[in-house]
Amino acid sequence: MKVDLGNLNAFLAVARAGGFREGARASGSSASALSEAVRRLEAQLGVRLLNRTTRSVVPTEAGEGLLKRLGPALSEVEAALDVVNGFRDKPTGSLRLNVPVSAARLVLPRIIPSFLAAYPDIRLEVITDDSFVDVVAAGCDAGIRYDDRLEQDMIAIPIGPRIQRFATAASPAYLDRQGRPQHPRELLGHACLRSRFSSGVMTPWEFERDGNVLRVDPAGPLLVRAGGGTDLAVEAALAGTGIIYLFEDWLRPHLDSGGLEPVLEPWWLRFSGPFLYYSGRHLVPAPLRAFIDFVKMSAASSA
Repeated sequence: MKVDLGNLNAFLAVARAGGFREGARASGSSASALSEAVRRLEAQLGVRLLNRTTRSVVPTEAGEGLLKRLGPALSEVEAALDVVNGFRDKPTGSLRLNVPVSAARLVLPRIIPSFLAAYPDIRLEVITDDSFVDVVAAGCDAGIRYDDRLEQDMIAIPIGPRIQRFATAASPAYLDRQGRPQHPRELLGHACLRSRFSSGVMTPWEFERDGNVLRVDPAGPLLVRAGGGTDLAVEAALAGTGIIYLFEDWLRPHLDSGGLEPVLEPWWLRFSGPFLYYSGRHLVPAPLRAFIDFVKMSAASSA
């Protein structure tokens, strides 16, 4: 059976976005064009692929099966066609990255503007997601994660600072009022601003000194979603609500300004920096290859 790739791409855009309007925004098409393409595909296959209501568009069982196989397959087709890009003076095309909010805030701003200036024909889409996803199945070319969350069959290269720290901090007013902890266990008696991953797991508060790692599980008045709610927790800490535990680089501007005061700094946990990772089982599209080379060059020049 010969199926139009445009119709398949339309189905993929709508299914991933959860709606025709959302799919149109993501794909740069129109909702009516996507709807007609999906209708043609369903008619050709003789099966309904999407259940449509006034509130949502959800894949049917047949649609789910097609979706799972279609994403990686179309990525292979796009990668194969992308070989032509190697004959251009400058690569062109789209690059989709799946990254945690922390990387979008702390790592990419130092890289992306100069990369896009060097490669003006590349269109970059950055998807922030703090849950671990299969980047290939999600239709992304690569992702950024830390080494403890990398799959074994992925190729990973360092990106961003190689050593980072988790910092605890609070406003001087809060510490004047409630006291300054001298040991991580004392946090159990303080108002701590916590966060939780989308999986439901609480983000750990871990400390290290003289090779000994200590984990505490304090309580507090505010719980936010890791990533998306982090700025709210920072603002609460600045307002004197409690103690926050976060990337040192995220808190650094407030530590330098005096809005926040370091807490338990000799105990701050050090950890290795993030990695850009991508599948080693597929052809590397030209935009991704350009980004990989740019990241390596940037790391070499800053070493």
